[in-house]
Amino acid sequence: MDVFGLLGNPVGHSLSPPMHEAAYDELDLEARYVTFEPAPEELEGAIDGAEALGIAGLNVTIPFKRDVLDVVAADELASRIGAVNTIDFTRDGAPAGHNTDAAGALRALRDHDVTVDGARAVVVGAGGAGRAIAFGLADAGATVEIANRTESTAHELADEVPRATGHGLDGETVADLLADADILVNATSVGMEEDASPVAADALHGGLAVLDAVYRPLETRLLREAADAGATTVDGAWMLLYQGVEAFEIWTGREAPVDAMNEALRSRL
Repeated sequence: MDVFGLLGNPVGHSLSPPMHEAAYDELDLEARYVTFEPAPEELEGAIDGAEALGIAGLNVTIPFKRDVLDVVAADELASRIGAVNTIDFTRDGAPAGHNTDAAGALRALRDHDVTVDGARAVVVGAGGAGRAIAFGLADAGATVEIANRTESTAHELADEVPRATGHGLDGETVADLLADADILVNATSVGMEEDASPVAADALHGGLAVLDAVYRPLETRLLREAADAGATTVDGAWMLLYQGVEAFEIWTGREAPVDAMNEALRSRL
C-alpha cells in the first residue's frame, strides 16, 4: 500500500485527505492519505523519517512551505516561487520538491475557458499564493500587474516575474489596471473572514475572468460583484482542486479522476 500525506501545523482543517482518498477509491488504488503535524524544529527529521518509512509523497502547507526548500531538491519553478507544497519520494535521489499552486490556478482558469497566453492579468496580493500565481501566469504568456498593500513588496516580486509590474493597492490604481485587464486574481485572504472585497465593485467589468483564491466561503463578495458585472467567475475551490490533482499526477504518473476529487472536495465546503 502506498502512503501519501500532508505535512503542516495545524492540519486538522485540511480538505486534502477526502479529496485524495476519493481519487484512490475511484481508481481502486491501494493507497491512503494521512496528516502529520511535526513541530517546526522537527521539519528535517520529519521528512527524513517519511523517506525512511517509504512514504510515497507529501503535500506541504503552513508553516513549512518555505523552510522545506532547505531539505528537498526543489525544481526550477518551486525555487523561483520560493516555496514547495508537494514532495515526491518516488524518484531516485533526494526527495523532489514541487509547487503545484501555479499549475492549480492555471488549470482552474482554463477549466472555465479562460485564455491566459497573451492576457493582461492583475494579481492582488504578493504573498505565497500571489507569488505562485504571478509566476504561473507569466510563464503561460500573460503580462502580470501585481498590486499589494505594501507597494515595495509588489515591486520586489515584479522584479522576479517576467513581464510583471508592481503597484500599490489603492483603489484608483487598481481601477486603472482593471480597465484594460482580462484576468483578475485575488491572492489575499480578504473575503475569508468578512464580507469584503479587495477591489471596488465599479472597477469590475464583463470582459474579466475573476479567480478568488479564497474557498471559504465559496461565493465571496468579490465573486458576487464580479458576476453582477458580467465577468466569468472562478471560485477558490477550483484552484484547491487542481493543485491536488497536480500532486496526485506527480506521485502516481496517472491521470487524476478530477470529477471524483471535485465532488469529495465540494461536499465538505
